[in-house]
Amino acid sequence: MTRAYFVTGTDTEIGKTTVAAGLLHAARMAGLSTAAAKPVASGCQRSAEGLRNEDALALLGECTLALRYEEVNPLAFEPAIAPHLAAREAGVVLDVEALHGPVRAILDKRADFTLVEGAGGWRVPLAGRATLADLPIALNLPVILVVGVRLGCINQALLTAEAIARDGLVLAGWVANLVDPQTSRLEDNLATLAERLPAPCLGYLPRLAEATPAVVAGYLDLGLLDPGI
Repeated sequence: MTRAYFVTGTDTEIGKTTVAAGLLHAARMAGLSTAAAKPVASGCQRSAEGLRNEDALALLGECTLALRYEEVNPLAFEPAIAPHLAAREAGVVLDVEALHGPVRAILDKRADFTLVEGAGGWRVPLAGRATLADLPIALNLPVILVVGVRLGCINQALLTAEAIARDGLVLAGWVANLVDPQTSRLEDNLATLAERLPAPCLGYLPRLAEATPAVVAGYLDLGLLDPGI
């Protein structure tokens, strides 16, 4: 049985890739084949092979399927700005149609465990009135939410969960990632999130000296996401 999920976050720079790579690593260690997609990425670096995004490379490194970089990250932009603005500057129409085909191709490879990582939060704009949320809606993917734990995260997490449900998708699980080590009443905040989010908590990531996929995987419980794993 193949499993595929869309990974989103409560904000940008809150650890989506760290969590996604950890989940992929955990799946690999469970003996599952893995694949991933980062359909659009800004803040890419120039290389001899073309533009490369470190998040997409991290995901590619945890894929057991032989995938080319361009399959994982079909739309790459150099400026570290909102993807729709970077696409506009590059003269690219960033809409769901541009993303759907490449991601569908990854899903059609039928890896045991596939993750599609978004950019920023749930309502990141695309061209026109579209948002990146329209992609998992079109693909009918269950969602994994990465909560950046800091002041205000409860509101952000609950609003994101409400938007996911309103869009007709299932919140399959969430991960708490400590962004601000000085967060007051940390345990109370985590307890409130667990009480109010309508999905299991797959793990809590403290501030790690080395947040490699192997280390992160040790803090995650893939079995809570799918009891069959």
